[in-house]
Amino acid sequence: MRLDHLLAESDNGQQAHPARPVETVALDAYSEAVIRAVERVGPAVVSVGLARAAPERLQRRGQRELHGAGSGVIITPDGYILTNSHVVRGADRIQVRLQDGRELPARAVGVDPHSDLAVLAIPETALPSVELGDSSTLRVGQLVIAIGNPLGFQATVTAGIVSALGRTLPTSTGRLIENVIQTDAALNPGNSGGPLVDFRGLVVGINTAVIAGSQGICFAIPAATAKWVVSQLILHGRVHRAYLGVSGQAVPLDRRLAVQHRVDAGTGVRVIEVRPGTAAAESGIKSGDIIIGIDTTPVASPDDLQRALGHQTIGEPLRVDVLRGVERLALVARPTELPDDP
Repeated sequence: MRLDHLLAESDNGQQAHPARPVETVALDAYSEAVIRAVERVGPAVVSVGLARAAPERLQRRGQRELHGAGSGVIITPDGYILTNSHVVRGADRIQVRLQDGRELPARAVGVDPHSDLAVLAIPETALPSVELGDSSTLRVGQLVIAIGNPLGFQATVTAGIVSALGRTLPTSTGRLIENVIQTDAALNPGNSGGPLVDFRGLVVGINTAVIAGSQGICFAIPAATAKWVVSQLILHGRVHRAYLGVSGQAVPLDRRLAVQHRVDAGTGVRVIEVRPGTAAAESGIKSGDIIIGIDTTPVASPDDLQRALGHQTIGEPLRVDVLRGVERLALVARPTELPDDP
């Protein structure tokens, strides 16, 4: 019963129940929002179990397999499931438990460690599924709900807010995931791969990591990234990314050179290594060069360089601005596809 209805009854002299405090009504609205979201998304959240061969030293002790667990969410009625790469990478067997208790074998359609996302498929149709929402509309302070299987407790729900937006998160490959969502919705081991949803029940992120020992600092991969990666994995089994072929580190720029060449940033990326046969080597980039720009994008750090490459088309000409000694050079590279093990 709403507050305005109670007030109307009071005005009419109907004192069947005392009016509830405003805080209680607000709490009820909050609870209703969480409940509706969970009822919409909950049936599509699954438990992901996996087994992989144990290292030889453990096999000598009689332990043949290592087991792990995480969460996932069904994204199509015909059995495609989105989860984290680190949950399933290297698994010899994957088993999925649905909310109705059924256990089904799953196969990996594609695994992308650079975004920590993976797509699985199970042999079933007419399944409950979720919709990936628009993570670009999120606001700091917005209500979000995490659903998953932390520490083996199936279908666990936690709620919190968006604590920050635009974070970057390094993956196991060293590359960065951009625009990561920070939330204080409690996550624990086993939550990885589960959905982060808004009050409408739209998936706005995929829960991926926590900072060990912290209180309420948790991260989710944005739905915008997940949409792109999912399409690539389903179509091609992998994600195609541009690769230049250099390693480098941020270094301060000589102030006189920065002024002379109109470089606003105080740092650039000094090239430490140019891998043979790569786009960088063929373009003429040399060790010791300082990369200050990719096309029209300034480059002040290795993270900037990685982000700029992430928006480039494989094989298309790419302008790379470098400082070599006191000269500024504009070189042209044609990025190749990022190898599995760059």
